[in-house]
Amino acid sequence: MIIVAGHLVVRPDRRQEMLEQHHVVITAARAAPGCLDFHLSADPLEPDRVNVHERWESVAAVERFRGSGPDGARWDAVLAADVRQYDVAAWTSLT
Repeated sequence: MIIVAGHLVVRPDRRQEMLEQHHVVITAARAAPGCLDFHLSADPLEPDRVNVHERWESVAAVERFRGSGPDGARWDAVLAADVRQYDVAAWTSLT
């Protein structure tokens, strides 16, 4: 399993607009083969932060989506990013 997680630092006055522009990306990712979860959300404490969380079945699934996903979302509101990809060898369900 691949987990992509981290956060974006965005212009606070553009955060909501940026999230709305990414609805198409989120929808496409969730429909993509191998996507287990895909989420961008406004941080409840920091007005300039957007949290990123993705779960994929494999690196190949992530790469297929990155290479063919929609390109309509604008990134000009993003000032910085700390998003990393993790290859998880083993996991346990808590539910």
